[in-house]
Amino acid sequence: MPEHREVRVLPYTPEQLFDLVADVGSYGEFLPWVIATRVKSRSDAEMVADMVVGFKVFRETFTSRVVLDRPHHIHIDYVSGPLKFLYNDWRFKAVGGGTEVDFHVDFAFRQSILNGLAGAYFHEAFRKMVTAFETRAAKVYAAEAPSGSSSSSAQRTA
Repeated sequence: MPEHREVRVLPYTPEQLFDLVADVGSYGEFLPWVIATRVKSRSDAEMVADMVVGFKVFRETFTSRVVLDRPHHIHIDYVSGPLKFLYNDWRFKAVGGGTEVDFHVDFAFRQSILNGLAGAYFHEAFRKMVTAFETRAAKVYAAEAPSGSSSSSAQRTA
């Protein structure tokens, strides 16, 4: 599978954005294709969570281990489910006017047919996901991003 990376500057603190991404239990409320989540265990440094995702006729559950390095970094490792592997990182860096958010994901399904289907929508799906987090931040923190700042340094790696 191709990798996907986006970098955006958002008008929130690293702590606010870290808390938003670390709130896995709320993902079903705002993330496209997330049907349900369940946090199985959690400490200040780590959590293990299940996520049910669905798209059209597909519905899959996978478990991940989430390493929490507040407020700078969240790293997700795949534990079990339909994937061969999953590596996902969120990095939060304070910059003038807010926080630079660096999102990176790389994964592959065990079944090649699913890789083919996912590949057709991969970048669009992850752009929508990052935008959903941005929209959620505006709602939760009742602040609107200054015009143009939300995507001021968006980039994608194919």
